[in-house]
Amino acid sequence: MPYKDKKVEKLYYSIGEVAAMFSVNTSLIRFWEKEFDIIKPKKNKKGNRLFTKVDIENFHLIFHLVRERGLTLKGAQMKLKDNREDLENNFEIVKTLQEIKQSLQELKQQLET
Repeated sequence: MPYKDKKVEKLYYSIGEVAAMFSVNTSLIRFWEKEFDIIKPKKNKKGNRLFTKVDIENFHLIFHLVRERGLTLKGAQMKLKDNREDLENNFEIVKTLQEIKQSLQELKQQLET
């Protein structure tokens, strides 16, 4: 289940929009919100969660650790506490390499046709 990279342009996103970005259920978003203290959505008067760009970036980091690298929740929490800066740098490198790979694959398809 790869992450669907969507341009983040709005100030706030609903829980449904965030769940759709990651192709997961809203219950998983709520669960990760409780488990990881780096996710702190704002809530409106009705109690609806409103996620910011920073929250989505944190979800992307957690998604990478748990779903793509296969860490447990405790392992991901420890990794975030121990060396968050290194983790973010490595994650950005991986993200950039994936974008380059996708561009090269698209170029290859164009050359083959």
